Amino acid sequence: MSQNNDMLQYDEEEAVKYIQNYLPQEMKEKITSDDINYVIDIVYDFYDTKGLLDEDADDDTTIEIDEDEMMAYIMKSIRKDKYKEFSDEEVMSIVQGELGYCDSLGIFE
Repeated sequence: MSQNNDMLQYDEEEAVKYIQNYLPQEMKEKITSDDINYVIDIVYDFYDTKGLLDEDADDDTTIEIDEDEMMAYIMKSIRKDKYKEFSDEEVMSIVQGELGYCDSLGIFE
């Protein structure tokens, strides 16, 4: 994860806008910016538990993200927090939008 400079470019408001635009039309009215921020927070908790946000990490290391493992982590956190009922499809759309935003910044290169 080429994070040192790229994470400085990460803008939470821009990420939310990017994800809102990424969502399928039928989800855009149901999923709020607060919902997106909530899921993004869980995604970054997942990254942290995997050591992907470690500032001492080598920038040349290739990072592989197991999306199934990440989805299981997110869904477990949502159920534990009792935040809101999300379908797997809704969460996956948010996660895919988040990954797309990060890719647009070159964070995972």
